[in-house]
Amino acid sequence: MSLLRKIDERTNIITWFEIPVKDIDRAKKFYETILDIEMIKQVDGENEGVFFPFDPNTIQATSGRVTGVLSKSERNSPSTNGTVVYINASPNIQTVLDKVEKAGGKVISPTIQIPPGLIALIIDSEGNKIGLHSEQ
Repeated sequence: MSLLRKIDERTNIITWFEIPVKDIDRAKKFYETILDIEMIKQVDGENEGVFFPFDPNTIQATSGRVTGVLSKSERNSPSTNGTVVYINASPNIQTVLDKVEKAGGKVISPTIQIPPGLIALIIDSEGNKIGLHSEQ
């Protein structure tokens, strides 16, 4: 029996993300404000993390649910270069965009229509380029 798991169209390729931060409390407040969510802070030795909402009983790779963490660590630093993570801004992307600058971020692209939905790019409170996505 093979120990390799088959990856197909029903399997999430992305299962976890980390957004590097300099100031964990400032970043937590930024994301809680723009997304209207509550996040949980945890400290593990020298590493600090603030977790986006998730169900610990769900297997992310096959559930369709992907989540991540704001991470303060020596191994990563905020950046506007490289991979862009798109965060769910449903039900209305404009509602989220309207909160970005007041929360300490910057909107860097207008809303763009793609199938399916809308996207926009922001710089978060820590200097990361982050994408927003909503179906409307």
